Amino acid sequence: MEQKEDYILRVVAADGTVRAFFADTRASVGEAAKVHGTSPVMTAALGRLLTAAAMMGQTLKNDDDLVTLIVKGDGPGGGLLATADSRGRVKGYPYSPLADLPLRSDGKLDVGGAMGRGTLTVVRDNGDKQPYSGTVELVTGEIAEDVAYYYAQSEQIPSAVSLGVLVDTDRSVRRAGGFMIQLMPGSDDRTAELLENRLSSLGSLTSLYEHGHTPESLAELALGDLGCETLGRSPVRFVCDCSRGRMESALIALGREELTELLSTDGGAELSCHFCNRKYRFSADELKALISRCGG
Repeated sequence: MEQKEDYILRVVAADGTVRAFFADTRASVGEAAKVHGTSPVMTAALGRLLTAAAMMGQTLKNDDDLVTLIVKGDGPGGGLLATADSRGRVKGYPYSPLADLPLRSDGKLDVGGAMGRGTLTVVRDNGDKQPYSGTVELVTGEIAEDVAYYYAQSEQIPSAVSLGVLVDTDRSVRRAGGFMIQLMPGSDDRTAELLENRLSSLGSLTSLYEHGHTPESLAELALGDLGCETLGRSPVRFVCDCSRGRMESALIALGREELTELLSTDGGAELSCHFCNRKYRFSADELKALISRCGG
């Protein structure tokens, strides 16, 4: 199947009192699944969180701002983390990539069961300002409802969120995407009612994508009656910005005593990036050089 570039469509409607984001994230979710070797249910869980993070990243103001979503649960999946910036760069990882569960009674992957009961934390890092953090209880563990609940509770923004990942029989990602529609200050009850009626008739998001719909056609389906206006289209990519320099800084942060112990017991060090699984090996001589750079 030919893969087009992932992207998010940004739109407003109802004279600016509704803002919305419609995302196609199949390639990015597929890359994440490949990197982490996830089971089907964890592919769906991580893909949904990555898509949510990518859309939330579009609400950031500056290039260096970041939003991070952290799910912690008592289910076999344990949890997930995803982070995104305003330029559509997203990365993330599952706590237990191989966790698996039987399909639900309706034949769908049991993401809620994999996550179990727990919390969703959203951290907004605006660079020079103190990061803002908000935490809510998981409503269903299915991710979309939990993100909508976070917005309602922590930011007082009524939101409709839909996230979907369709995993093929060979465990590849066949479809992935989502939308987030939010009522902004000045919206009225009539707008909310129109939206509710439209969204209740849409059906499964992955089925819509499977039948050829795009973010543009979904925006028209959901918001066509409200004067939908496109603001822009942003690419989305699964990108990890780890580097050997960052790993060196992490080792130096351990301090002289701990690095000296590593040197004496292991004769070196190996660090692995959580986001991309890239490994960085440091020899004994390299550790000695880092020790010499430690204070004290």
